[in-house]
Amino acid sequence: MNRLADRLLEHVLSFSLKDVSLPKGVGVLDPFNGENADEVRRIVTRFHHMYFDDHNERVLMLGINPGRLGAGSTGLSFTDTKRCENDLGIPVHGLRTHEPSSDFFYRMIRAAGGPGKFYRNVYVHAICPLGFVKQGPQGKDINLNYYDDNALEKAVTPFVENWLGTLVACGMRTDVVFCIGTGKNAAYFTKLNERLGLFDRIVALEHPRFVMQYKAKQVDAYVTKYIAALSEIR
Repeated sequence: MNRLADRLLEHVLSFSLKDVSLPKGVGVLDPFNGENADEVRRIVTRFHHMYFDDHNERVLMLGINPGRLGAGSTGLSFTDTKRCENDLGIPVHGLRTHEPSSDFFYRMIRAAGGPGKFYRNVYVHAICPLGFVKQGPQGKDINLNYYDDNALEKAVTPFVENWLGTLVACGMRTDVVFCIGTGKNAAYFTKLNERLGLFDRIVALEHPRFVMQYKAKQVDAYVTKYIAALSEIR
């Protein structure tokens, strides 16, 4: 039987939105097929073989969808290039990003015992594995969450359903799942799970971006909250 890393990579490196009709003005943020595709695929492949080269199930921790400076650059959820190199020990060539959400997330991972211990129990990805962009007021692309546009949410839902079902089948625990984002992300995911019945229990946690932007003075308290939630699933 293939190891978890191999099963995940087969899935993670192959999903596509090419058959999904997106609303006008919405673009796909797909680092696996962008200008740094070869580097992203190398990073993601190395990451999986480093931390998931076994047959053990993981608890899923699901964010919203990739943003330009985190998973949209490295292919790894909540991981900018700085944390990829300094915390995971994976060199990054040709791009440099800094993402506040990644700052929080790796503070939490360090508090949990470091990447080796953390990823031994948890697999982190997103409810929608590809991100979205739209043109901002100054003509530059800005991040767009799947739930920010009703037509976009409706268009990607069948894709999300297939993605999550296949992800769980790769070797994820179904007794509990962590949803990163207590607002619209949790509401969407809860309704989706009621329909699909993938998970017995959803634990919603505040999104790192929310913490770093609005609760910066309480970062340690939110890290403690994440650690406490993780400790309940052992």
